[in-house]
Amino acid sequence: MFPLGGLITKDGKQVEVIDVGLHNYDQGPDFFNAKVKVDGEIWAGNVEIHDKSSDWYVHGHDRDESYNNVVLHVVSKVDCEVLMASGRMVAQIELRVPEKVLSNYEELFHTERYPPCWRIIPSLNRVMLLGWLTRLQAERLEQKTERIMERVHRSHGSWECACFCTIARNFGFGVNGDAFEEWAFHIPLGKVAHHRDDLFQVKAMFLGQAGLIDKVEHGKREALAAEYSYLKEKFSLRPMNALRWKYLRMRPANFPHVRIIQLAEAYYEFRTELSRIIECMELRDLRDLLNPGGRPFSKASVDLLVINSVVPLLFAYGKAMGKEELQNRAFKFLDELDAESNAITRVWKECGLEVSCAGDSQALIQQKKEYCDRKRCLHCRIGYEYLASKRL
Repeated sequence: MFPLGGLITKDGKQVEVIDVGLHNYDQGPDFFNAKVKVDGEIWAGNVEIHDKSSDWYVHGHDRDESYNNVVLHVVSKVDCEVLMASGRMVAQIELRVPEKVLSNYEELFHTERYPPCWRIIPSLNRVMLLGWLTRLQAERLEQKTERIMERVHRSHGSWECACFCTIARNFGFGVNGDAFEEWAFHIPLGKVAHHRDDLFQVKAMFLGQAGLIDKVEHGKREALAAEYSYLKEKFSLRPMNALRWKYLRMRPANFPHVRIIQLAEAYYEFRTELSRIIECMELRDLRDLLNPGGRPFSKASVDLLVINSVVPLLFAYGKAMGKEELQNRAFKFLDELDAESNAITRVWKECGLEVSCAGDSQALIQQKKEYCDRKRCLHCRIGYEYLASKRL
C-alpha cells in the first residue's frame, strides 16, 4: 500500500529501506533488526510506528532504554521531534495513510457483525485464501505444540505422561478441559501401572483422584470408595478439589465421572499410549483405537479427539524428534477429517467461504481467536485485502 522507494525524512534526508526486519508482536519496538539507508549511511536497528510523533512520549519510549536502538520512526503525522532515553534524536518519515485505507479500516474495526470483513469474502482470490488458511492451520498446530511441550516439561520429560494429559484434557470437550488436565496431573501413572491389569482398581484410582466416587451409582460406589481408600493409603495419594468439575447444562453422557470411567477403560486397554497412536497409519486405525466397537463416542466425538489430541501429539512429537513423516501425517489427517460444525465455521460458510475439511475449520478457529477477537485486522491477510480494496 505504501512505496518503499522515494522516502524522505522530515528534515529532507533520503531514506531507502534495505530490510524491513522482523515484526515484533510483543513488547518493544514494532520491527526488530531492520536495515535502512539514511542520507547514504546504512543503519541497522529497530523501527517504531505511530500515528503521531508525540505518541512516542505518550507511550513513554523516551524513558525506555529498550527503544535506544530505534533507527527510524514512521508516523502518519510528524508533530514534534523525538528523542531517545539516550538523548539521541530519531530520524522520522511521514507516511500519510490514504483516505480509502482509513475509511475501510474504520468500517472494519467498528462493525459489529462477525466476521467484520464478510462482504469481501466471495471476491477473494482462491489461491491467496488457501495460502492464508494453510498458514493459520500451521499457527494453530504450533500453539498446541507449545502447550504439549509444557506438559512434557511438567512430566519431567515423559512423552507418555504428556500424551495421557493431552487426551484427558480433550475428554472434557471444552467445558471441563482445564479440570481434566489438572486431574490428569493428579494421576501417578507410574504407580497406576502396577494395577493396570485390574480395571476395577484403575477406575477406583481415577475416580478417587477426581473426587467423584460419590457421583457413581449406589451399587458400585461403596466398593470403589473402599478400593480407593486402600490405594490412597498405599501410594500416599492426594485427590484434586472436586469443586473444579462442572455439571450444569450438560447431558448425562458428558458428565465428568462418566468420561473418567471411559478414560479408565481406554487406559486399561492400552489405547492412550503414544506408541499405539504413532502406529496408526490411517484415519480408520485411529478411530478404531479411540473407539473400539463403536463405543462409547459418536463418530463426531471421536473425530474431535483426533483433531484436538492425536493430530497435535503427532505434530509435536514429530517436530521434537525430527520426524517429518509424523508432522506430514498430522496434516494428512486434518485433510481427511470432515470439517467441524460449530458457530465459527457456520458463519464463514454463510459468508461464502468453502470449509471442506478439519484443516479448514481449525484454521478458521485460529482466525477468530487470534485475529478477529483481538482486532488484529492489520496482521490478517484477509484484513489486508479489505483495507487495500476499493470502497465496498
